[in-house]
Amino acid sequence: MRGSKVDLPVAFDGAGVVSRQAEWGDLNVALETFPAGTNLSPLFRGLPDDRCQCPHWGYLLSGRLRVRYRDHEEIVSAGDAYYLAPGHAPIFDEDTEVVEFSPRGEYQLMLEVIADNLAAGAAN
Repeated sequence: MRGSKVDLPVAFDGAGVVSRQAEWGDLNVALETFPAGTNLSPLFRGLPDDRCQCPHWGYLLSGRLRVRYRDHEEIVSAGDAYYLAPGHAPIFDEDTEVVEFSPRGEYQLMLEVIADNLAAGAAN
């Protein structure tokens, strides 16, 4: 399988965030861009500790990502491969482009909470 910005369907496009996604077997693959200053924390309200509980593996093509956990913070920079453990809250310090893989079932549960929070007017 393969995917590109041309091939993968746009799952979300708003507030400068573009997420192109596909399901490959038991994984969700995403090619995503986030503008500087994007804080996804409000979208995770209602999840345990109001943080994303889905693990993600990825590669930062460009930009800078700050990941807050309950007890520490990590910085992911362009050129870094990463693993985000459950219980994270990402903040994009720079315009950022990522390739990310997530377990499909856990990812879908997270998306349901995000959709509810977007419908309720949660903002970055």
